[in-house]
Amino acid sequence: MLLLCKQADGFRGPKRFNELERSISKITRKMLTEQLRDLERDKLVIRTVYNHVPPKVEYSLSEHGKTFLPVLEMMVKWGEYHQESVAGLT
Repeated sequence: MLLLCKQADGFRGPKRFNELERSISKITRKMLTEQLRDLERDKLVIRTVYNHVPPKVEYSLSEHGKTFLPVLEMMVKWGEYHQESVAGLT
């Protein structure tokens, strides 16, 4: 879910793993992989594998995932508004 929160604005089109990794600071490859698998399992993200050499994989929001974007955007706005008061929670 953290991945979707971080990408609520930028995840409006297909993204490759390395693009996601670069856009999210302080995330390990292992954690990103786990989050993408969880999001795919929960049908929020679609993983598309292209039969290319080298292999190409893209991740995009499913229609189900897109319905959650307004909620995520509200959460991001709430976090920005309350940033100072919740800063000690991280």
